[in-house]
Amino acid sequence: MDAQWREAFNRDGVVVVRGLFADWIEPLRAAVADNLAHPGPLQRNYTPNTAAGRFIGDYCNWPNIAGYREFIQHSPAAQLAKQLMGSRQVRIFHEHMLVKEAGNPSATPWHHDEPYYCASAEQTVSIWLPLDPVARSSSVEFVAGSHLWGKQFRPRKFTGADYEQDVAGLEAMPDIEGNRQQYQILGWDLALGDAIAFDFRTVHGAPGNRSLTDARRVLSTRWLGDNACYVDRHGETSPPYTHLIGQLSHGQTLPESEFPYIATPA
Repeated sequence: MDAQWREAFNRDGVVVVRGLFADWIEPLRAAVADNLAHPGPLQRNYTPNTAAGRFIGDYCNWPNIAGYREFIQHSPAAQLAKQLMGSRQVRIFHEHMLVKEAGNPSATPWHHDEPYYCASAEQTVSIWLPLDPVARSSSVEFVAGSHLWGKQFRPRKFTGADYEQDVAGLEAMPDIEGNRQQYQILGWDLALGDAIAFDFRTVHGAPGNRSLTDARRVLSTRWLGDNACYVDRHGETSPPYTHLIGQLSHGQTLPESEFPYIATPA
């Protein structure tokens, strides 16, 4: 791993990783096609009334989709996550497939992921891997250093409503879009094989897909480092993991059967 990747990750909460996943693009395109043809129970069309292409998400299907499972278990993703986090171990939390079809105008709202999740760890990382070339104008963007703000922002659904959570200390997300000049906002043109890795606490959002010809297919994998535990958000989470409610208590170690450790090269 390039030593500068970890330096940027620690400083900014996000880093672009060039070319590492070139051999995985075609296998993952096939896996996404499989996923779209056989949607999981959590698949969602975020823009059901939009005629200019769909914005589709689905997640937690890696145990059932061989292409996702092969990527999680055998690609460089787990090793990259472990080295960026500096953790002793790495385990998979879940995968998230996102497709913004050509011309879809819907922006992904500014948010950070930690308050959405029923899990936490000493170190965390998401690896956002596009399966199509992405222009800077259509790419996910990040507020540099926001993982160090020490804040928890109220999670919002991509359809606009707040999650129903009874948690003290959640703040409203500041108006980043209306005050872009006040922040260091990072984003990149991405070629096939490039990926973006970011801390669960890093604030990010994305514009609509401004390409009128190409979809923006993405597989995002979410990884946990050391001392991963269950977090009771007292309300909705994403993914929902409703079967864990009542089975686990707040702060309890996550079950390995559900969130396995992934072996990485020595």
